[in-house]
Amino acid sequence: MPGRVAGHLFSAILFLLGACAAPPPPAPKLLLTGVEFLDLAGWSNDAVGAAIPALLKSCDRIGKLAPDKILDSANLMGRARDWHAPCAAARRVRSEDSASARRFFEAEFRAFRASDAAGGTGFATGYYEAELRGARKPDARYRFPIYRPPPGPVAHDRAAIEAGALAGKGLEILWVDDARDAFFLHVQGSGRVTMNDGTVVRLGFAGRNDHAYTAIGRILVERGIMAREDVTMKTIRDWIAAHPEDGAALMRENRSYIFFRELVGKGPLGAEGVALTPERSAAVDPAHLPFGLPLYVATRDPLDPSRPLRRLVVAQDQGSAIKGPLRVDLFFGAGAKAEARAGALKHPAELFVLRPKGLPVP
Repeated sequence: MPGRVAGHLFSAILFLLGACAAPPPPAPKLLLTGVEFLDLAGWSNDAVGAAIPALLKSCDRIGKLAPDKILDSANLMGRARDWHAPCAAARRVRSEDSASARRFFEAEFRAFRASDAAGGTGFATGYYEAELRGARKPDARYRFPIYRPPPGPVAHDRAAIEAGALAGKGLEILWVDDARDAFFLHVQGSGRVTMNDGTVVRLGFAGRNDHAYTAIGRILVERGIMAREDVTMKTIRDWIAAHPEDGAALMRENRSYIFFRELVGKGPLGAEGVALTPERSAAVDPAHLPFGLPLYVATRDPLDPSRPLRRLVVAQDQGSAIKGPLRVDLFFGAGAKAEARAGALKHPAELFVLRPKGLPVP
């Protein structure tokens, strides 16, 4: 995307499907209209206290800045000092007490409905932290290397690298046991690897080669193998598993190749430089929505679209497929459930921005 830096994780479905699943490109200007918290669909039902830990991670970053530091060019967040009081108040809120958390947000913030010049609303997708199995040394099982970036530009494409163009140069971090898992680690840009000695290694984006991303889901649609509406992370993985030779060739058609680094600490890091919180962190386009900004997202449940999904989240990451002021990519965490939810989320969404009350109305 160029990756999700230290967690710039890819927006999986839009990258797998490419232009086929992407909503119409939004107008570049973000428009905000003040609303009451009661106007936020489902606000009284969301366990908003669960967003407090995510907010405090952003508060820790902001608290290290000079008080007069302007936080974004559009002045959505004001200066660092404008967050001192809300952040101090947030530290007094118990995250398990959503009633108190709701009162905190209503006391410290104003809510704004986000739209664009055409009156559009938002579009939501999801991503997750990939899980793999690996070893520090290759053997008959662990055959697929995960590389750190070489010095300088990399002209080799995926096929050349998989054929050994970088082998033996001391760039291997570890080896994993499944080519599909390695490929989807590249799609997600971040993951955790359970090693054969029982330890866990976290990997984050560190660079990429010089080739553009090709959406393999789009290729399946263009070839009549899948209908656009059927393309999800799971259906693509299943097709590759059922067609090993064709699946390997399909993955090589994405000439882009991602390099990684080992991460220290809990959780994958977002582009803000803080650990992501499952279901309470989101990737945005920071050209429009700055990191650390609380957002309220109202969309549909990815596994049961008849049910609503409403979440207070914090903008803490970015992704190359996340462009414009009305795009949001929800982080679902790790594991099979997170993968299923992230892979199925591609729904229209209402997006609301929360700003400290002391800031001038935009």
